[in-house]
Amino acid sequence: MRYLTTVLLLILSSHFCQAQTHEIGVFLGGSNFIGDVGSTKYIAPNKPAVGAIYKWNRSPRHAFRASVIYTELEGRDLKSDDPRRQERDFSFKNDIIEASVGLEFTFFDWDLHDDRLKATPYIYSGLSVAYHDNFQILKNGQIRDGNTSSYAYGIPMVLGFKTNALGNFIIAAEIGARYTFSDELDGSVPNYDANASSAFGNTNNNDWYMFTGITLTYTFGRKPCFCIF
Repeated sequence: MRYLTTVLLLILSSHFCQAQTHEIGVFLGGSNFIGDVGSTKYIAPNKPAVGAIYKWNRSPRHAFRASVIYTELEGRDLKSDDPRRQERDFSFKNDIIEASVGLEFTFFDWDLHDDRLKATPYIYSGLSVAYHDNFQILKNGQIRDGNTSSYAYGIPMVLGFKTNALGNFIIAAEIGARYTFSDELDGSVPNYDANASSAFGNTNNNDWYMFTGITLTYTFGRKPCFCIF
């Protein structure tokens, strides 16, 4: 009976103890593509990326996070260290809009209602979806427009460092890899048909892309009651 009473109190208290610490702001940085076309370097931003970000700090150690980021992915074989790619000389550009939701965990307590200077590393992961155009790179390097669009679902893996040195404005630097379940962002596989005669590259590896940059968010809200999960 005592256990049941405790559970009921926790459930009821969740309606009255909602955390009210929010962050809203912008992401500014760069992007680079990792796949069958272009450079094989993991962190080599070559196009600007910009977006909006929102966080709901649910406890001093974790926050729910959502973001929308726009960039133009670009791959150029001439930028690769692989002489075979340099000789092939393929290139592409593909505009994407990515939406992502997930959880952000801090290594140290992150209580924004504590006025003391704080700084902490953090990690973020969840789910992402990138809206992009379909196209195909032909064997002569020409691009054939598919006149269609697709969604590339993926898993974001982000490592960052943030501080409240600017008061109510939180500044952070982060590097984030996106592993996608798609192999057509660079036009190497037409419409997910890995068996097509025109497909090239390693069809067993999916596409990746990176975001490297800073976030600047404004925090607001009442002091929360971190009383449930």
